[in-house]
Amino acid sequence: MKQNNKYNLEERTAKFGESVIKFCKTLTLDTISKPIVSQIIRSATSIGANYMEANGASSRKDFQNKIFICKKEAQETKHWLRMLATCFSERKDEIKSLWTETQELTMIFQKITSSLRNDH
Repeated sequence: MKQNNKYNLEERTAKFGESVIKFCKTLTLDTISKPIVSQIIRSATSIGANYMEANGASSRKDFQNKIFICKKEAQETKHWLRMLATCFSERKDEIKSLWTETQELTMIFQKITSSLRNDH
């Protein structure tokens, strides 16, 4: 049976990274927005990359560390989305949608790290 993609974190984090890339490709950049876009693409795509690494972790501790990095990258992405909304106020609705997904990912990774901490 195929897993629902909303609950498949590998797929969900990859789709999120793709969404951020596609959105950023539509922006007209200037000297202020260009470094912000660069940062957001790094942090947003890092969430999925680190989740993939977590799934291949060599130990429970390694898994826990990678999941914690996923959470940190999601939190950083929320910050850059806020800055992006300042640069592109006319696109706030689209940015808010990306922020909402980032917030959900942050909460998912927080729950995973809390569960891992409480399990030993």
